[in-house]
Amino acid sequence: MEQDDFFQELKAHLQDNNPFVVYRKPGSNKVKALMQNDKFSHKTKDLSESGFVFAPFNSEANSYLIPTDHSSCFEFQYPAETILDDRLNEFSSTIDFEYMEEDQKVHENLVQKGINAIKEGDMQKVVLSRFERVQLYDPDPIRIFKNLLNKYPQAFVYVWFHPETGYWLGATPETLLNVERNRFKTMALAGTQIFKGEIEVEWEKKEIEEQEFVTDYILKSLQKTRGVNNINATNPYSAKAGSLLHICTDISGKLDSLDDLDNLVKTLHPTPAVCGLPKQKALSFILEQEDYNREFYSGYLGELNMKTENKRNSNRRNQENQQFAAISTKTDLFVNLRCMKLKDGNARIFVGGGITKDSNAADEWMETVNKSQTMKAVLVK
Repeated sequence: MEQDDFFQELKAHLQDNNPFVVYRKPGSNKVKALMQNDKFSHKTKDLSESGFVFAPFNSEANSYLIPTDHSSCFEFQYPAETILDDRLNEFSSTIDFEYMEEDQKVHENLVQKGINAIKEGDMQKVVLSRFERVQLYDPDPIRIFKNLLNKYPQAFVYVWFHPETGYWLGATPETLLNVERNRFKTMALAGTQIFKGEIEVEWEKKEIEEQEFVTDYILKSLQKTRGVNNINATNPYSAKAGSLLHICTDISGKLDSLDDLDNLVKTLHPTPAVCGLPKQKALSFILEQEDYNREFYSGYLGELNMKTENKRNSNRRNQENQQFAAISTKTDLFVNLRCMKLKDGNARIFVGGGITKDSNAADEWMETVNKSQTMKAVLVK
């Protein structure tokens, strides 16, 4: 489908107020869409369904699904464009720190509570977040989505709509899980610093320790998960996501059966990178101490059990095998970071950071301010 035709189709779909999702995977220029043919609210039960899943941070709440068998599917090639970082700098220079003073006090108090709880031995790490409300002069979600496509080619970029959730958009750098046939890949991501032109950088002790916590926890949890085996991990390395760098470790393994997918996702979500360690203590602290509902921020989203065609080698000597193109089931899930919710002409931008015993409340506040610029940059007209 041509790009102009696609956006015309999308505008027509918006008028019906039916659920839809439009997204592009990291490093790709192929934009895909699922447009649900009715207003029925589909939920996942055991992750055996096929479609696009949109799951909240709190796993006790509903996970929404746009099912492939109740949707029209479209895709088109979106041309890569370059948008310079001076747009980010332009927005950064307009930050009103005096206006944000009360938010700063609230967040620093929350972070200090987390530091105290860790020092008292309740947790090793907890991830604490907040949101900023930004007034939009042009709240068109499609315009913002196009800005995300242009600015963050190496992120999972999406716009999601459901009558029960409203509009959500994001450009997340973090994979929760890739599964093809019975092989899976995930990652341990933590630590943040601003990208200044070099990938190979020095990391502070606090950030290295934080990422080691995440990696060790995931590996130990996977070893205890039913139906998971052959687990391997790479050495940690610096990974670029937009204007930021993180420390990343790639982890892989095998599933005994796709019936074990639900077990695997329950083990991984919420990850230590968005919750903390130990998971249950950190989760309880977040739900009790954060003074707002994260909703789908730091949940997960993506393709669930969608069929893909893997074509054989086109070499002439393999011509007779072309008719046997393999059909496989694939799942690509991403952690819903660097995201926003649109409502009543405003964007609610969600940001957070990992807290350890060595954290400093003022520094953690500034980290959230820096992270918020990722989303604010695409709101500039």
